[in-house]
Amino acid sequence: MAQVLEFKLPDLGEGLTEAEIVRWLVAVGDVVAIDQPVVEVETAKAMVEVPCPYGGVVTARYGEEGTELPVGAPLLTVAVGGTGAPEELAEAAPGAGRADADVAVSSEYSGNVLVGYGTAGPAARRRRVRHANPAAAAPAPAAAPAPAPVAAPAPVAAPAPAGAPAATGPVPVISPLVRKLARDRGLDLREVRGSGPEGLILRADVELALAALEQPVATPAPTPAPAAVSVAAAGERVPLRGVRGAVADKLSRSRTEIPDATCWVDADATELMAARAAMNAAGGPKISLLALLARICAHALARFPELNSTVDTAAREIVRLPSVHLGFAAQTPRGLVVPVVKDAGTRTAESLTEEFARLTEAARQGAITPADLTGGTFTLNNYGVFGVDGSTPIINYPEAAMLGVGRIIPKPWVHQGELAVRQVVQLSLTFDHRVCDGGTAGGFLRYVADCVEQPAVLLRTV
Repeated sequence: MAQVLEFKLPDLGEGLTEAEIVRWLVAVGDVVAIDQPVVEVETAKAMVEVPCPYGGVVTARYGEEGTELPVGAPLLTVAVGGTGAPEELAEAAPGAGRADADVAVSSEYSGNVLVGYGTAGPAARRRRVRHANPAAAAPAPAAAPAPAPVAAPAPVAAPAPAGAPAATGPVPVISPLVRKLARDRGLDLREVRGSGPEGLILRADVELALAALEQPVATPAPTPAPAAVSVAAAGERVPLRGVRGAVADKLSRSRTEIPDATCWVDADATELMAARAAMNAAGGPKISLLALLARICAHALARFPELNSTVDTAAREIVRLPSVHLGFAAQTPRGLVVPVVKDAGTRTAESLTEEFARLTEAARQGAITPADLTGGTFTLNNYGVFGVDGSTPIINYPEAAMLGVGRIIPKPWVHQGELAVRQVVQLSLTFDHRVCDGGTAGGFLRYVADCVEQPAVLLRTV
């Protein structure tokens, strides 16, 4: 006798309380293995694939793609503990599609703790069960209704070819690229008719629907709005949620709670660039400029530990931290994130280069974990990659300081008493004025600038 078990959105760690469903990886009637990823969600920290601890047949899913669910809300139900065809085990979900083979369903439960990004252990091979009818995969009514997304005006649907069925039940889209294209442009796929087999929505269908949305439509002259209505209300509204919402909250809290100040200085980076070129010409792994700046920051923080600290407002204490966990700003398709290199003060330039590359790639792919985005004690922001010289960085709360690095470009510079063209960079330090005064902040920034201008002594330890 099969037993239907409910799997709820697990604790994803780091104090996260909610997540948005980005993409379902299984449908009603599919057979899932123990610890198989079943849904991809986006938290305020990262994109996460959530594995299910039960092995069996999916009988219901709760929440459409784009829905935000709190931790502990039902995700799906699984029929376990029986043997037979999946459609017999999925009786709890009326209309579940017919499977293409009989499957023995295990009643095992992995028992792994769902913290961080799901259950542990080796990844199970995922098996999808094909449905004879796309409409047959409609989820069963939830025992407890999941939070419904806020209704939005329906976009114009693309005209369907003759005989093309309208999308019913789960949206018949296979390609994640098609889903992403529609999601990025704000197109509701439920309003699009597919021209593929059995109503499958193709990229051409989405592009046709988007073109229809962009065509001007003749409308009667609008009635003048009351004077009390804000003009801004007519603009585009972008929800502050996920990564963007988390960044907004953190930056607002930083500016609200931290009395920050900024100082800056120009430095001659010619010798630092020459030293890096010599190191890379010697063979072996290449050393990045960011890694050398990180080494300089670590040495500077050892001399000025006030800036590697945080403020405990409840206890009215400054907490000086023993290790340097260096955050660095990384721009990704999902927005700005700050991965953290743990124990940066004990790493070599080669190790720092490798870790910067690993974390940057993971962030751009949306595969970075919450643990890689937390625990920073100081942030290095290389905004010079955007072609700008200077900035006033906002401190990454609850840290106490951030060093900003502008672009390195040839400029006139007085070198050894003569005017010369040198590689010049502007360095900016924003610091929490509660942890130190301007003298300490200026000393830190001057030491960093001195190391940039004369790196030979420092680089002996790299």
